[in-house]
Amino acid sequence: MGNCIRNLSPGVSLIASDDTWIEGKAIQQLQTTARLPGMHQVAGMPDLHPGRGYPVGAAFFSTDLLYPALVGNDIGCGMALWQTGIALAKLDLDKLEKRIGNIDQPLDDNWTEALEGLDTTERHSAGTIGGGNHFAELQQLDTLYDTAAVQALGLERKALLLLVHSGSRGLGERILRQHIERFGHAGIAAGSHDGQDYLQQHDQALRFAERNRQLIAERILLNLRSEGRRLLDINHNMVLPDTVEGVAGWLHRKGATPADQGPVVIPGSRGDYSYLVAAHPSPLSLNSLAHGAGRKWQRTDCKDRLAQRYSLDQLKRTALGSRVICEDKALMYEEAPQAYKNIDSVVGSLVDAGLVTLLARLKPVLTYKRRGCCE
Repeated sequence: MGNCIRNLSPGVSLIASDDTWIEGKAIQQLQTTARLPGMHQVAGMPDLHPGRGYPVGAAFFSTDLLYPALVGNDIGCGMALWQTGIALAKLDLDKLEKRIGNIDQPLDDNWTEALEGLDTTERHSAGTIGGGNHFAELQQLDTLYDTAAVQALGLERKALLLLVHSGSRGLGERILRQHIERFGHAGIAAGSHDGQDYLQQHDQALRFAERNRQLIAERILLNLRSEGRRLLDINHNMVLPDTVEGVAGWLHRKGATPADQGPVVIPGSRGDYSYLVAAHPSPLSLNSLAHGAGRKWQRTDCKDRLAQRYSLDQLKRTALGSRVICEDKALMYEEAPQAYKNIDSVVGSLVDAGLVTLLARLKPVLTYKRRGCCE
């Protein structure tokens, strides 16, 4: 455990084994956040990588100031896991790929009731995945490490699972932009009028992100003519009041999964496994975990590194035998498995640090990124 939780400096910890890929720039950004006014403690996860000024894959605990920039522009981004009724025994990838259809466009009039209470902007993006690293993925249970725990969650080995990764879409971006225009990157007092205003908007974005994942899942299940049941839904971009070792404050997570809300899924890249884990809260990790594999390459570098080695069609088939639906060529290269860290290294660091216990390994079957106007 000692080798996987390192104290880099007072108030700065990093959870990573010696073989985990961590960029120096990400460490520098982590150290920078620790020097923000009112910042009490910061913790980098094994998926830590550089962001726009602040690192992704980290948790930040401040005493009385809120830092919206540390939450980022996709408030409420998270993972929802669903059990489907699609039997593995009858799995036909060609049929599955066709039936899943196109879920990039706004929901039509058949969803009017489901969209009640949303404004025009929210209605336009509700039920859509978005870009970047967001996805919806059909998976199968590959390896069980704790059969009793998996059964208790309601997972069925003979049917596909659906993992949805998305957030608040344009809503979170609008909230952050408005804040930056007024205050820059300065913190705001949580108890002030401006602080309370941000928290109210933040909570609205959280609820919309959760509703969006629900609509994405329902939309996919409808297209696949299957019933479904939600098992988990965990946000990993947010700020919440918390107490860490007797100190009351505000816990910001940017690409970090809560370790105090029960089991979670930590996904790999679209060509790698995902892991269902039991989480063990710890003040050393600010009660947080990695939210995925974490980027290894910057997006702008991916095409130059990969275009001469892989065609678009080759990237639509993975080493694990799964398929990827993505008609956006630039996104396909940016999100290639090679651009991400090895998920076993990331999850292994969490296991060695005593922060998670493995419950099951999930294997990708069909990953939906973006179909655009091609279907």
